[in-house]
Parts: sequence; C-alpha cells; structure tokens
Amino acid sequence: MTSHFNVPVEVETYYIAAQSDPAAERYVFAYTITIRNHSSEPIQLLRRYWLISDANGKQTEVEGEGVIGEQPHLAPGGSYRYTSGAVLETPVGTMQGHYEMITTQQERFHAAIPLFRLAMPNILN
Repeated sequence: MTSHFNVPVEVETYYIAAQSDPAAERYVFAYTITIRNHSSEPIQLLRRYWLISDANGKQTEVEGEGVIGEQPHLAPGGSYRYTSGAVLETPVGTMQGHYEMITTQQERFHAAIPLFRLAMPNILN
C-alpha cells in the first residue's frame, strides 16, 4: 500500500517517572502524536499498527481500530493531535508503525510513523 498523500506524522515523547518503577522493570512513557493532512483530500484514520521494541530486543506488535477510541477525520490542511502511552521493561526503547487512512473516494493508504526513541532522561548521552 503506497502513498502519494502527504500526511506527515510528528512525535514528542515524555518519561513518566511518577508511574515508573525501575526496580520492577517498569518504565512508563507518554507520546504525543500530531498527524497533518497536507493532501488536497479529506481523510480519515481507520487503524493503527505499532512495533514496540525494548533494549532487551523484546518486540511487541499492537494493532487496532483508530487511536484513543477515535477514528478522526482530517480536512485538507487540518491536523489531529493525541497523547497515549507505552510501558517498557527497559529504560530505553523504540516505537514505529503506520496509520491506515482512507479518502472520501475509499482509497486506502498508510501514513508512516517514523521510528522514535523512548528514553529515561539522562540515560543516553
């Protein structure tokens, strides 16, 4: 499924120390995603796919409908922003994936989510 649509995805990440417990190998991260519709057509986000990797090499795939219980519509020039989270067993990990989108003409395409790092502050130089 290739895309000729311009739908960039931006990511900001945060370490949630208050919910983390390093002694129990529990590291909690939040991430805020901004999806921008730079194409000329209205689009809707239908599904998400994530590949989450921790520093031990453990990989988890997550698939499902929408994001945070929503399947947002994005008008041309519009954007959608949401915050979600992930729990890892290591203080460093990565996430990447894609959103399955659809146009008003029922054309489906993937909007890539670039690889991003989840890291406890000061763990990486």
